[in-house]
Amino acid sequence: MKKILKKILIPLFSIILVTSCNKDFLNTQPLDKAAAASTWADANLSQMFVTEIYNGVHEGLLQQNSLDNQTDNCLFNFGRQDIMESAISPTNTGNVLNTMEWGEMYKRIRATNVALGNLATVTFDAATAARLKGECYFLRGYYHNQLLRYYGGIPIIKFGYSLNTTDFTIARNSYDDCVKGIISDLDSSAQLLDGKSLASGRASKAAAMSLKSRVLTYAASDLHDIPTAKQNSAVISGFSNPELLGYVSGDQNARWVAAKAASKAVLDLGGFGYNLDLTAPQSKETAITDYQNVYLGKGGGEKEAIFAKYYINAATDDWGAWFPRNNMPNGYHGWSSTEPTQNFVDSYEMMDGTKFDWTKPAEAAAPYENRDPRFYASVFYDGAPWKPRTTDGAAIDPNGELQFGTYQTGTGGGTTIPYFGLDTRNSNIENWNGTRTGYVIRKMMDPNPAIVDMNQKEEIPTMQIRFTEVVFNYIEACLETHDEPTAITWLNKIRFRAGMPAVTASGSALVDAYRNERNVEMFAEDQRFFDARRWMIAPVVFGQKVKIMVINGTLKPGKTVTTYRYSKDNYNYIYHIQEIEQGVENRSWNDKVYFPPINLDEMNKNKKLIQNPGYQ
Repeated sequence: MKKILKKILIPLFSIILVTSCNKDFLNTQPLDKAAAASTWADANLSQMFVTEIYNGVHEGLLQQNSLDNQTDNCLFNFGRQDIMESAISPTNTGNVLNTMEWGEMYKRIRATNVALGNLATVTFDAATAARLKGECYFLRGYYHNQLLRYYGGIPIIKFGYSLNTTDFTIARNSYDDCVKGIISDLDSSAQLLDGKSLASGRASKAAAMSLKSRVLTYAASDLHDIPTAKQNSAVISGFSNPELLGYVSGDQNARWVAAKAASKAVLDLGGFGYNLDLTAPQSKETAITDYQNVYLGKGGGEKEAIFAKYYINAATDDWGAWFPRNNMPNGYHGWSSTEPTQNFVDSYEMMDGTKFDWTKPAEAAAPYENRDPRFYASVFYDGAPWKPRTTDGAAIDPNGELQFGTYQTGTGGGTTIPYFGLDTRNSNIENWNGTRTGYVIRKMMDPNPAIVDMNQKEEIPTMQIRFTEVVFNYIEACLETHDEPTAITWLNKIRFRAGMPAVTASGSALVDAYRNERNVEMFAEDQRFFDARRWMIAPVVFGQKVKIMVINGTLKPGKTVTTYRYSKDNYNYIYHIQEIEQGVENRSWNDKVYFPPINLDEMNKNKKLIQNPGYQ
């Protein structure tokens, strides 16, 4: 024991003696952090600081609890969404995605202000400094806009706080001033990044211009034209600070003209967009592949990405990379988290461009046949082909087809046994996470059978801004400025890529067709939550009850089946539409949820803040 202690103590005393003679021992820097002076003296360290700011995007569109679960499009499988029951308040803000959470966004905004303040005086090469500033201007605009489109007017902060700051409170800017402040940052970003070639996932001139298109499109919409909004909402009409929610004066048409110009400027850039030069609809099979290529970011679809987050399998665990596991059907050991509603499924047209109609016997008997090709690339439905099952399901379903119904095995007209589909809440694989609506999201998942979704991370990008959104913005501005021919031309470019026939409607019917097209194309891309609000159709579409699909397959007389698979030769399928049972989610609309509340903690920290209407 003494020998062991001697071996330990001698080196220890040696260290003490050496360090006691070196006063610098007390001035060491941590090995996992760089001092501020070092960071801004080195171009690489400065870039690392700016790169970290991008992490405010988080999972992007690949949240387990998609923002579409807070719309008529989908239902979250694991708990009601308080905002859909109008049950939110300053003390219960409901599920606010981290990409729109007040404190999280301001943390990133603060980081951009720190970076911009230091980049103004750096001594490394001017070109790198200018590029980093351009990225920061974009990110500051992006994060401010995430808050603006969720809460309405917010404090626009373009300066850095210090320990010498005596007052950290700040009032909300008017909606008008917020838009101006964000557009100013985006214009600065576009100018600084002009001609710059940046790595995928970083800001660019096109990203800044495209975000400007989004900001101005929202700003021109009815919700933010206060005279119009007041006519449609008593809650907004009774609010004493409407300037926080929109424009209290001015010309709404002029705002649409500005939005149109901003969108057209992106369309004129060139180099973006995928298969939008067709003159006729593609085949169904090609259209499905093309739509998948867009959200997978491959095979040409990567040209859609203007601003995106990319996943690398070798990187640290990222929740968004587990999107398939979080959303696969339970019969594949997924969690079925995001479930399309029947309300949304009914929005997919027939292949000939007519609306699907449950009153037509042929369509009601085969609701998943001859539909818009994007349906097959977006939604898991009963009988849909997918990947091979895992070992415990392969013998039960050797064909890899989705089973969302209750069926019979045995002999039709004789002895039959009820069989519960593997992807239902009565599955004999897993039953706690089966779909409640009769559907599960398929979009954002790679169909490659070699990828085992329940235990493999995926590497598809989450496109925060894609070219087709800008095209839609341009179409909408054309409609609002009475330029129907141009709107129809661009709308049909999107439809032809999707394998759908040309739209020939006009007037209000054309507006409805555009809105439906935007929702179907941009499904699960954080659009519907804001679109239904800014169009002020939310009371109708968000206030309706969730409709679900219940399927029963009965054996035809004389048909014998021992191992079930989807077959219209062997089965008669009956499709029942009903409202979801009480208690799962009792959806209702209150105009106060046009603008969700600011968390009470934030209100208490900053007494200059004014709460949104309906929560005082």
